[in-house]
Amino acid sequence: MDRLDRKILRLLQEDSTLAVADLAKKVGLSTTPCWRRIQKMEEEGVIRRRVALLDPVKVNTKVTVFVSVRTNSHSMEWLRRFSEVVADFPEVVEFYRMSGDVDYLLRVVVPDIAAYDAFYKRLIAKIEIRDVSSAFAMEQIKYTTQLPLDYMVIDQAKSSED
Repeated sequence: MDRLDRKILRLLQEDSTLAVADLAKKVGLSTTPCWRRIQKMEEEGVIRRRVALLDPVKVNTKVTVFVSVRTNSHSMEWLRRFSEVVADFPEVVEFYRMSGDVDYLLRVVVPDIAAYDAFYKRLIAKIEIRDVSSAFAMEQIKYTTQLPLDYMVIDQAKSSED
C-alpha cells in the first residue's frame, strides 16, 4: 500500500460509483494501472464491497436504537446461537461484543417505537437474555461510513509522492 492506494481509497469512500478513468485522473494514473490497484485491493480484502447508502427517512427506518445486552451465559455455544439469532433480524445493522459492563451492543433501525417493541419481543422470544437496555437516538449529529486513512501503514519504498 502506498500513497496512491490511499488516495484511491479516499475517493472510493466518498463515491464508489466514480468511473475508473475519472478516478485514475484524480490520482494521477492512467486507467489500467488504477484498475489493477483497485482489483488488488479487492483481492486482498482491503475493499470488502461497494454499496449504496440509503436515506433512512425515505426507507422508513428513521429511529435508531442502541441496545445494550447483558447475559449470564458466556459460553461459545451461547455466543454462536445469539449471533445466529441476531443475524436473522434485518433491523440490526451493527452488532458488537463489548468489554466492560455491557456484553453486546446492537444498533437497531426501525420506523418507530412500536416497531422497536415488536423487534424486542421477537428477540427475547428467541434467546434468553439477562438484561436489555435501549437508548433511542434523539438526533444524528455525525454519520459516516468513511474510515480514517491517516493511520494506514504506507510502504515508503513503494510510495511515489508525499
